[in-house]
Amino acid sequence: MQFLSSLSLILLTTLILGQVSLRLKLPLVVGQLLAGIIIGPTFCNWVQPSHWLQLFSDIGVILLMFLAGLESKIDLLKKYLKPSMIVAVSGILLPIAVGYLIGLMFEFTKFESLFLGIVFAATSVSISAEVLQEMDSLTSREGTTILGAAVVDDILAVLLVSMISNLNIKGTAISMMHLGILLRALVLLLAYFVLLFIAGRWLIPRLLRLSSKWQGAVTTTTMALIICWLLAYLADYFGLSAVIGAFFAGLSMSLTPFKKIINQSITQIGYAVFIPVFLASIGLRLTLTGILQDFALFLILTIGGIVSKLWGAGLGARLSGFNRHSALAIGAGMISRGEMALVVAQMGLQNHLLSAARYSAVIGAIIMTTVLAPFFLKAALASVVRHSQS
Repeated sequence: MQFLSSLSLILLTTLILGQVSLRLKLPLVVGQLLAGIIIGPTFCNWVQPSHWLQLFSDIGVILLMFLAGLESKIDLLKKYLKPSMIVAVSGILLPIAVGYLIGLMFEFTKFESLFLGIVFAATSVSISAEVLQEMDSLTSREGTTILGAAVVDDILAVLLVSMISNLNIKGTAISMMHLGILLRALVLLLAYFVLLFIAGRWLIPRLLRLSSKWQGAVTTTTMALIICWLLAYLADYFGLSAVIGAFFAGLSMSLTPFKKIINQSITQIGYAVFIPVFLASIGLRLTLTGILQDFALFLILTIGGIVSKLWGAGLGARLSGFNRHSALAIGAGMISRGEMALVVAQMGLQNHLLSAARYSAVIGAIIMTTVLAPFFLKAALASVVRHSQS
């Protein structure tokens, strides 16, 4: 039962360092991320990544994005759909270009360099969603645009990865077979969103109403969890990230009369155990050995990853009519790579699109952008508030 001691230590350190972060006027999530780095292999080596911790982490990120969807307002997402699309596209193009150039600089092949760009094009909105919730900005126009853009961003990244991970012939022109792979991915995505639309409009409200009539104290919460995990599983099955399915599950339930009771229950479940484990597990993956061996690549990827998203997504926001302060906040909200980029990088390693020798430096840069993102976002959101009050 060694897992229980590891779990207790993670929860204790995230609790303490989370409170330290708040007292230092930093986002709570920063302390929880640092907890994993301190107790993990990087420093104390008290806790190592394990299968059970990974399961808890997976549940944590799904619940985090479910809550983000639950607290979002669908009318605002519709209103800011166009800027979200523009921010997503511009926030993908520049990181791909920067990642590609960095790859060539460090003597990656052209194919590996392209994949490196795609790794850093992916966005993990889970960390940003946590900061937005903490600062009561989740339903602001900046927060809504960040959420919408991140969902579109991940869909575009998945399409690119779906095609490139199946290209086994390097340096050749794209053939009809490759176009067929892309078409299949598009069809699967369309099928998932049709299924999601039907479930959101018809099935989910009826299931929640039915469960509310059953005996028991938490029947509605249990049904909400079943729906959330099922839609997350289906998203993964259809080639999307599971967090996208969880986000849309929460969004669908936000339109029902059961939103408040579900929000209260899932918040307690998520933030008591699973979400702190998810945040700490990001820090647990960081190892100094691989980073020090390829420190130049790690440093340049970290800087390039931050700047490319900040400028790329920020430029898209400016083109959509946001002022300089809001555009900076939107760009900062797209910096975090988190679990989405980690999954893409792992796919690259398995498909020989990323060499094992450079893997640690890439993973280290992904984690570093995730750790630093809350600092940028909180400062940018504070600037938006000050500008609006002046």
